[in-house]
Amino acid sequence: MNEEALNMSLRKFLKVVGVTSQQEIEKAIRAAVADGRLKGKPSVQATMVLTIGEVALNHKVESTIELE
Repeated sequence: MNEEALNMSLRKFLKVVGVTSQQEIEKAIRAAVADGRLKGKPSVQATMVLTIGEVALNHKVESTIELE
């Protein structure tokens, strides 16, 4: 295994995940605010699951996204 190739590939993957995830979260939250689903809510709970079947990885991250 080439450690440098792995590191660069992981960084590229995580950059894409970060950017696209932020865009999708912002879009969904703005739509929910616009149609009243988040009225009066100061935050939302978020869960992200990373799965890589070939290495039996199932990593879950939970957090709160503050709206106010």
